[in-house]
Amino acid sequence: MSDFEHVFEKPPEGAAADWTIPQNWAAYTEVEHQTWDTLYARQMKILPGRACDAFMRGLDALDLNAGGIPDFDVINPKLQALTGWTVVCVPGLVPDEVFFDHLANRRFVSGQFIRKPDQLDYLQEPDIFHDVFGHVPMLTDPDFAAYMEAYGKGGQRAAGLGMLQNLARLYWYTVEFGLMKEADGLRIYGAGIVSSATESVFALDDPSPNRLGFDLERVMRTLYRIDDFQQVYFVIDSLEALKDETLKDFGPVYAALKGKDDLAIETVLPTDQVFTRGTQAYAQRGGRFAA
Repeated sequence: MSDFEHVFEKPPEGAAADWTIPQNWAAYTEVEHQTWDTLYARQMKILPGRACDAFMRGLDALDLNAGGIPDFDVINPKLQALTGWTVVCVPGLVPDEVFFDHLANRRFVSGQFIRKPDQLDYLQEPDIFHDVFGHVPMLTDPDFAAYMEAYGKGGQRAAGLGMLQNLARLYWYTVEFGLMKEADGLRIYGAGIVSSATESVFALDDPSPNRLGFDLERVMRTLYRIDDFQQVYFVIDSLEALKDETLKDFGPVYAALKGKDDLAIETVLPTDQVFTRGTQAYAQRGGRFAA
């Protein structure tokens, strides 16, 4: 979920009323399976010691390295036994209300396609590697699973209050690009990071981005960009703390936000907990793959 944009106005031909489509696992080609294996092997050279413990446990629990693109009929019983979640295929980015309804009912929506071999490093639209490798291992953790369900239910409410833009920022800076404190230092749990070979390194090692303590209202005020490395990452104390934050009533938060301006991405407030005050050098050089 990024900007709450979608491709279609109604379910395309072949999709059910809830926008789901069959995965049709048997139709994947050998090249497509090899692409998954290449991406998986590359990330596993990078993520040990960088990804959080919950993510690494989730990879093992679902056996996502069984060879080739995972078959949802195989991984869903394992996932459902752990947290009650399932993964469903959709034909592209779906309307807000569809996305939230699936989350609220512990269904995670995934793209069906996988990127081409010449697109390993960057793809604008999420593919099955981003969605399944990046997102699904975290859904094996009970606290994160509860957070995602709460987010879906909160999205249904936010839509009625005109606060989707603010709620999208929460998803962006947690589910997609979140960092977490662990005993040995900062670790990655956001899917947009763990599924990217370059950002898996950038997010923890590069001096450019700010790394700030998570604060719900602060995050909901912060702008973001979808086409490059992040200029700020927010650090949660634990998955349990993240869950507890989202089980609160957002009404007072939304009320407070209505009187406050959005914050530029590079902003550091006097009230921020600062893990790293970044140089912003990467963004200043022009962004993606800047020398």
